[in-house]
Amino acid sequence: MAAIDQGRRRGATVLIVHPGSSDASSWEGVAVKLSHRFRVVRIHRRLYAAGGAALAGHTMATEVDDLLAVGALLEGPLVLVGHSSGAVVALEAALARPALFAAMLLYEPPVAVTSPLGGEAVLRARAALDAGHPGRAMAIHLREIVQAPRWLVRAVRLSPSTWRRLRAFAPAQITDDEAIEALGVGVDRYAGVDVPTCLLGGDRSPTNLRQRLDALAEVLPRLQSVEILRGQGHAAHLTAPTEVAWTIEDLAETVLGRR
Repeated sequence: MAAIDQGRRRGATVLIVHPGSSDASSWEGVAVKLSHRFRVVRIHRRLYAAGGAALAGHTMATEVDDLLAVGALLEGPLVLVGHSSGAVVALEAALARPALFAAMLLYEPPVAVTSPLGGEAVLRARAALDAGHPGRAMAIHLREIVQAPRWLVRAVRLSPSTWRRLRAFAPAQITDDEAIEALGVGVDRYAGVDVPTCLLGGDRSPTNLRQRLDALAEVLPRLQSVEILRGQGHAAHLTAPTEVAWTIEDLAETVLGRR
């Protein structure tokens, strides 16, 4: 596992866990905005570094251990930021060791609230992958697990470079889905997350992601706020990095004070 470290070396540190089907570079725009005030460390999740092909035994516990190991090496108050499946990793890490983190921002974590994340769709995605059809596996992930609009999936598939990149990430992404699926259904256990938390979403994101945010808001004991970015979806880190950075700064300022 690797990490990208930039910004100040004194004061608070922002530790970022990137989403699925990407790597740490996807949060570069936000990191640049934050680096004038904070030390910013972006974890490159080992699942995506390896492409998923050699990680048959991968579990959520593996990622949590990685995150906690990096966090233990960093100085100053830690503001943990997780996006999508990376937000599930962050949430599980905060549940395991809440004292390590001063605050946490979760951007649309796909937690299973009342039913499995993907259920039978995850099984079909795995079967497609094992049969040598990564594109079919990724299409199942986007349409049935993420529940992305059909027009968006169609647009992605019509972009050769984007679709090639997503197909390459398919082994890691389906493994990622399986790791979340293995956590089971229900969010009540997160009532034990003793970390001040901001939940972040976009008003153009799939409806299921807002429902998952609302369910978490009901159980997190130290919820600071729920922030919904207008005109944004699940990729505001790319389309509105300044707004995302401001939300993180506001959380840090609220919890830690000006630094």
